Amino acid sequence: MSGPASVNPNLVELQVGGFAQFSTCDWPGELAATVFCQGCAWDCAYCHNPDLRPMHAESQISWQKVLTFLESRRGLLDGVVFSGGEPTLQAALLNAVQSVRNLGFRVGLHTAGMVPERFAALLPLVDWVGFDVKARFSAYARITGIEESGDKALASLRALLASGVAYEVRTTFYPALLSIAELIELRNQLLSCGVTHYTVQRFRATGVHADRLPPIPEQLPLNLPSDFGHGLRKFILR
Repeated sequence: MSGPASVNPNLVELQVGGFAQFSTCDWPGELAATVFCQGCAWDCAYCHNPDLRPMHAESQISWQKVLTFLESRRGLLDGVVFSGGEPTLQAALLNAVQSVRNLGFRVGLHTAGMVPERFAALLPLVDWVGFDVKARFSAYARITGIEESGDKALASLRALLASGVAYEVRTTFYPALLSIAELIELRNQLLSCGVTHYTVQRFRATGVHADRLPPIPEQLPLNLPSDFGHGLRKFILR
């Protein structure tokens, strides 16, 4: 871990929509606290944190209270994960990450790569990234509802792979939005980019607005081929 980084006291506080004091699942192999950043610019139908989509919410958690708790857990937690929502939408994220590192914690980041320039600036300060990939980059708008969102995600992924930071690329599999054939095409595209660690996450209904989801046709195949993980150093289906 690098030495203490400077913190700009004039920056607006991080907008925090939720805070988990202990988590063993947000950063594989690490005991972490998870900060859920408020705000997301994309409109994925299967999102399980829809309350975090607005950039501002009536009920938020003070970032200073989060820092006070973290200070009391120095030496007890391995690190802090910034999740969302989409953390990189907030200009205050860099300041928040620096503050956490100055307390001696390692830093993890969950992101879909919406803001490539800010993400690239953060990479020297993070120890691990959980990077969400929606679909083939040319087909992103079908999932996110935003044109050119795939271009931003691809630029961020390339920056991540060039950085040497530990990562896990992840895709949520909801068959009515992403077929097995498209998932295979995506796997091949990720391999060509140099991805070696990949996780396919089965859709979870918890928190999702079910009325926004297209139904899954009964005839759709739902199982990945047995050789799906071929060429990947690490593949997880969960």
